Amino acid sequence: MKLTTLHSEDTEYSADSVEWCTSDETYDGYFACGTYQLVESESESEEAEAPKANRPRKGRVYLYAFDRHNGDLERLQSVETAAILDMKWLPAWSCDSGPLLATVNAVGQVEIYELLHSERQLQKRTTFDLGTKTDSGVPALALALDCQRSADGDCDAALLLVSDSLGNIHRLQYTVQGDLQTLSTWHAHGFEAWTCAFDRWSTQCVYSGGDDCLLHAYDLRSGTTKQERIWTNRAHGAGVTCLLSHPQHEHQLLTGSYDEQLRLFDTRSMKRTLAELNLNGGIWRLKPHPQRSDLILAACMYTNFSIVDLNNSSDSNVALTLLQTYDEHSSICYGADWAPNIEKLDVSEEGAMSSKLHMATCSFYDHKLCVSSVEANF
Repeated sequence: MKLTTLHSEDTEYSADSVEWCTSDETYDGYFACGTYQLVESESESEEAEAPKANRPRKGRVYLYAFDRHNGDLERLQSVETAAILDMKWLPAWSCDSGPLLATVNAVGQVEIYELLHSERQLQKRTTFDLGTKTDSGVPALALALDCQRSADGDCDAALLLVSDSLGNIHRLQYTVQGDLQTLSTWHAHGFEAWTCAFDRWSTQCVYSGGDDCLLHAYDLRSGTTKQERIWTNRAHGAGVTCLLSHPQHEHQLLTGSYDEQLRLFDTRSMKRTLAELNLNGGIWRLKPHPQRSDLILAACMYTNFSIVDLNNSSDSNVALTLLQTYDEHSSICYGADWAPNIEKLDVSEEGAMSSKLHMATCSFYDHKLCVSSVEANF
């Protein structure tokens, strides 16, 4: 497997999230990058009066266009906003708008942007306050975001799941008319709820992971104020930071943690893992390739970005294998995503089919964004 850096960009603000648009071929060259910057105090007295936890945080959403045919990268737009902690392109469910990008930020807001194809720009459609605040009245940070199509098959709605720094999980609904409303909110963790995810195979099940080292599963059918907890897993030696309900293998759930272990579970039997792999760095993000979902890109905060293969050769023989690492970043590795395409290359002398993939990665204090090619024999 050969990794080649095609572009290296200075994002100016600290970069923590990258999301490639996968709506259809019209938009497959677009991706967004989110940034997070703590506003520094102008004097020592101001610094003493305003602890770091209460200082304002600013951010930007960058829109990029990448041409995989000639390798060109163009920054199309920079949108000033509150500090971004996570973002996702909503699943396509309506033909009445362009692709929709949802972001969550440091002032407890969810914002929705529409990608306008002819203008090659993002246009803000909705801003929604989650409404949770600390005892001192400061909004809780909205930390993580997941989304899926409406559980009841509504062709004009999408569901969002948001976690916050007070340990809460929020389930929201966004309609094609631009309305965003809370369906339910519940307290899930004693500390920060670092991550949350929908089950890709059950519309009534969601997961959350927190700084209390706990992984929970919930049944959404139990009400609007207190969701029924299906189970709690205590296998993690540190905070649970990312979750991936596998899009192709029912009942398989991958987790990342500050304890550096990538874990694979069968959600029907959570007492032991199916497989584990130490990636030598707290794992902040897990992204399956849109066309090769067993090829997983992991952001390992304090080491690198890792490409992992999930081998499902049989139910009794499941393995996680580290294929390659990407070491071009010198700061905290937070954001990563695959481009949706795979290009077939010439067949090698050994007869193996060679393919080229692309990925975008970003890191924090060095405010660096990279676009790279990945060549491998598949």
